[in-house]
Amino acid sequence: MGFQTGALLHGFGAVPSAEVHVIVPAGCVVPQIRGVVAHEAALPVPRPVEIAGVPCAPAVRCAVDLARVLRRMDAMPLLDLCLRSGACGRDELRAEVGRHGGLRGVCQARQLVDLADPRAECRQESQLRLLLVDGGLPAPEPQLWVADGYGAPRYRLDLGYRRHKIGIEYDGVSHLDRDRLRHDRSRMNWLAANGWRMRHFTDVDLYRRPRDITATIAALLLNPWPADHGVVVVDESLIRGNSGTTTP
Repeated sequence: MGFQTGALLHGFGAVPSAEVHVIVPAGCVVPQIRGVVAHEAALPVPRPVEIAGVPCAPAVRCAVDLARVLRRMDAMPLLDLCLRSGACGRDELRAEVGRHGGLRGVCQARQLVDLADPRAECRQESQLRLLLVDGGLPAPEPQLWVADGYGAPRYRLDLGYRRHKIGIEYDGVSHLDRDRLRHDRSRMNWLAANGWRMRHFTDVDLYRRPRDITATIAALLLNPWPADHGVVVVDESLIRGNSGTTTP
């Protein structure tokens, strides 16, 4: 087994497939079997590992094979999950990419392996991060913790730029729950009061208006908060006094 099926067996099946994917030696005759996709091996396959009695290509081979042939937006979540699951490490991925030199898609695989981050917690977070990087922006930090005034972790953001106090959230179906909505509003108010500029995106933004996301975050990065982080200082002369009169 290899490719999507191999990744699933190894615990990082971020790209589901209804078909079974197998790797066959180069040049052999491959029988046509419904529901089975045979991939001719461009490189010798290392000794397979056995998972639940099924022989499978090593995790690092499955990951790099997929990083070469999938769309970037599909390959990025897969590599993030590969690292997060512990199926293999970044150094192993880089070494395996080196073995694939000259093959189709190896440049993409090399770039994405360097960008992969085990902190990403869902497919859309990985895709948002890649979208910003491909748009020429610095890579945001996944699962960024924001501390309170005592230095204790208070809220965790999907993505963010700590130095610029910019937070980026992907709002999925779970955010429609009433209790979650109340929590989100309280969280949003606290972050805004503490100088964080939050931007929230949905599936429509991610898959239909990706350039708008990049433009929105680029504008924030180019226009940092002033020294007071956007806190409004009220002119006390404009506040109604105890006498009930307004000072002109």
